[in-house]
Amino acid sequence: MSVDRGDECDLLCLDLPLAEEIRAGLPELPAVEPAAAAARALGDPTRLTMAAALYSGGELCVCDLSWVVGQAQNLTSHHLRQLKHAGMVSSRRDGRLVMYALTDRGRALVSAVLGDHVRG
Repeated sequence: MSVDRGDECDLLCLDLPLAEEIRAGLPELPAVEPAAAAARALGDPTRLTMAAALYSGGELCVCDLSWVVGQAQNLTSHHLRQLKHAGMVSSRRDGRLVMYALTDRGRALVSAVLGDHVRG
């Protein structure tokens, strides 16, 4: 049985000065962890669809967002909590309604992920 090594170098050709420069410029773990959480939050198709709806609709209550994305309110609330925990959405109470909107980071990430497929 042969091993496919198509994605490995056949010889060590490390450009150490360049590699060290890149390593020194990498963000620290405390900056990377929230970004990874935000990326994971948008990795679910339902949450990405909800984020796209918020991108287009601005601020929506759970009832409206549930209808827009075709999901039950309890499932919508669950996904919104995950998006909020990841810093992608914010919420505010308006009487008996809870209104959700994308944060600036949420808008930027949805735009980056969906590109031309998002309207806002």
